[in-house]
Amino acid sequence: MKNYHDLQIYAESKQLAIDIHKITLTLPKFELYEEGSQIRRSSKSVTSTIVEGYGRRKYKADFLKYLIYAHAECDETMIHLDFLFETHSLLDKDVYTELKSRYEALSKKINRYMQWAIQNLNEFPAHPVT
Repeated sequence: MKNYHDLQIYAESKQLAIDIHKITLTLPKFELYEEGSQIRRSSKSVTSTIVEGYGRRKYKADFLKYLIYAHAECDETMIHLDFLFETHSLLDKDVYTELKSRYEALSKKINRYMQWAIQNLNEFPAHPVT
């Protein structure tokens, strides 16, 4: 991997955040600044914490901490999506179902990536021999 752009969880979370942003612009005006703002922030935070964690990947504990944050933000985004649908602010059931499914899949991928990092990353980076 050359950079975070190569991570599937980065690409998927970024596209989902863009999709969420666009959908929230169609919400009723009263939700645009309430639940709409919350879901936009949490969806974008999934991506930004993946990027920030990747920048700290030489330090296993930091890397894992940010992956945990990304996972939590993913779960938060799903609950905001539920709120929007269950309060009838998001009326399109197909859109809701598709987004919910994509976020559930992303949550599983982030979790699998965390498990991989726990098992495969060294606790301390190797020091070059001089």
